[in-house]
Amino acid sequence: MRRLISAIVLAVLGPAAAAQAQQVFSAYTSFDADKTCKHTKGRAAEDYGSWVCPGHAGLIVRLSAGDQRMQVSFGRNPRAAANEVAASQSFPGFNSVYKGTIEWRMEKLPNGQVRPFATILRWTTRTAADAEREDGKSTGQTFVVTRLNPGGVCHVGYFDARSPGANEAARKLADDKARTFKCGVDDPTK
Repeated sequence: MRRLISAIVLAVLGPAAAAQAQQVFSAYTSFDADKTCKHTKGRAAEDYGSWVCPGHAGLIVRLSAGDQRMQVSFGRNPRAAANEVAASQSFPGFNSVYKGTIEWRMEKLPNGQVRPFATILRWTTRTAADAEREDGKSTGQTFVVTRLNPGGVCHVGYFDARSPGANEAARKLADDKARTFKCGVDDPTK
């Protein structure tokens, strides 16, 4: 009888139990475009070029910038990262992310392998109040949650990094949505 009950519980809860058993955790890396990344100059007046920075788990971080806006993508090599949707995603207002700490959301798969499935990165962004500043500085802080391959690299959502609970909200979005998010189809959470 005990075996029969166990078999029924496993049959009903099997997929949920497997998902619960999967371990999700964070790893962290830092980059600084001036110190730890390789720069390739741009070819036009408002093209600041691109930077290739060390990443995590065999992935590189690719920064690109122009017209006071940046893009960040990830891939196995610079060409792959440059061809992802994230390589063209930015904010309408001025922004920057020339250095920072990346939180890599990692999962341990049932076969024992570990892989990153999303990143969380703090960007400096322009706020409406910044337009009134005489010094021209941007004071906004936005967490960008980015989905990683397989299946595309793109922004999943954005959180005001200054708001209470922003770290936890970004992790929850990454954990709940990044792996099933469809780049170029689904709209990022704002």
